[in-house]
Amino acid sequence: MSAGSTRRRVLVVGGGLAGITAALGCADAGCSVTLAESRAGLGGLTHSFRRRGLWVDNGQHVFLRCCTSYRRLLDRLGVADLVELQPRLDVPVCSGARPGVARLRRSALPAPLHLAASLARYRWLPIPDRLRVVRAVLALGRLDRDDPAVDERTFGSWLAAHGQSPRAVETLWDLIGVATLNAPADDASLALAATVFQIGLLETSDGADLGWSGVPLQQLHGDAAARALAAAGVRVLTRTRVRDLVPTGGAWGSDLDADRYDDVVLATPPTAARSLLPPGAVDLAAGWAEELGSVPILNLHLVLDRTVLGEPFVAAVDSPLQWIFDRTGPAGMDPEAGQYLAVSVSAAHDLVDRPTAELREWVLPQLGRVLPAAADTQVRDFFVTREPHATFAPAPGCARRRPPATTALPGLHLAGAWTATGWPATMEGAVRSGEAATASVLDQPLRRPQELAS
Repeated sequence: MSAGSTRRRVLVVGGGLAGITAALGCADAGCSVTLAESRAGLGGLTHSFRRRGLWVDNGQHVFLRCCTSYRRLLDRLGVADLVELQPRLDVPVCSGARPGVARLRRSALPAPLHLAASLARYRWLPIPDRLRVVRAVLALGRLDRDDPAVDERTFGSWLAAHGQSPRAVETLWDLIGVATLNAPADDASLALAATVFQIGLLETSDGADLGWSGVPLQQLHGDAAARALAAAGVRVLTRTRVRDLVPTGGAWGSDLDADRYDDVVLATPPTAARSLLPPGAVDLAAGWAEELGSVPILNLHLVLDRTVLGEPFVAAVDSPLQWIFDRTGPAGMDPEAGQYLAVSVSAAHDLVDRPTAELREWVLPQLGRVLPAAADTQVRDFFVTREPHATFAPAPGCARRRPPATTALPGLHLAGAWTATGWPATMEGAVRSGEAATASVLDQPLRRPQELAS
């Protein structure tokens, strides 16, 4: 780089959604960007692989209409047409103990009235509980989710104090909360729960309309990002791990190459970021990354000899299975040959380390209880994908362990769903963190001492 150049040089470490967003944001602003990713491809925790002719996503990721940052990224990647987005929220809910289906639907009425009719007919909840749910929903909408005291309290204790029975928590609050927070109400921060329910269900009538990918996640995120980054002039280095960062002469060096960068964005998991951060970079107590913790997600994949689910997905109550997705089309499977289901189990502490054979024996009768048509189906293939550290633990008090995008060291920035986005660890939270990191880079003055010229 010549002595007269004023183009900002940015290194982004990590190629998940947060790193992709930060790299594109900085490149679009005219920066010279290098992105280093330790894996073979981009996409982070939203990736796919091939198995016996099928595309398999490592996990089942959905989004909501209110996920405006994530949807903006899809537009930037040119893949918004590859996702499905409900015109109106409609979630079929089956019970593992009783026959029938209930549906959580919204009407055309403004929020929060848009859910009233659906709650009134919600068969898995006794009528007195349905009335108490309405009162709790209105109280939840009045909470200040930015109040530190709210973050220190569990969602479960708040629900109990507002008259919510264990049945209401199991069949309604946790039905939504476990999937979005990756924790049951008793383990979740009230502030994060309030974020999910306020933005998704209470601020606008259409905020919770569900969306999902119609193609493998690798195609939606990783492959599309590789094309967009190349078109933006970003240098992408895969299978490349950055192990050391060194502040030098007003810039940053690394073990990656001999180049020096004006800014570094660490878009890695929290423990990896902590190992790279120089002393004094964040105003957090020692061990903050470990205290932030992690929560696993387990996905059970079943290729069946026939169709047993006539919906894109179904939620389950009175069952440990939580959510079941039809992945036949996105996987590239001929629907005439059967059906490919993926069962998603969040907060899977008790299951994530079980052997595959044991999980198969466990899940088949559970699936038959939720979907009676699956009771006597033949399983042509069964396999498991595990993410032992899928998300940070959304426990009470986690906000004080989530650092902002801007660190105390000039030119060093953080991104990742675990940073202080105010959101739980979702795709939306990851993209918002990448946007915050981009803003942090561009808000700082460009330091270009004469001695840095090369």
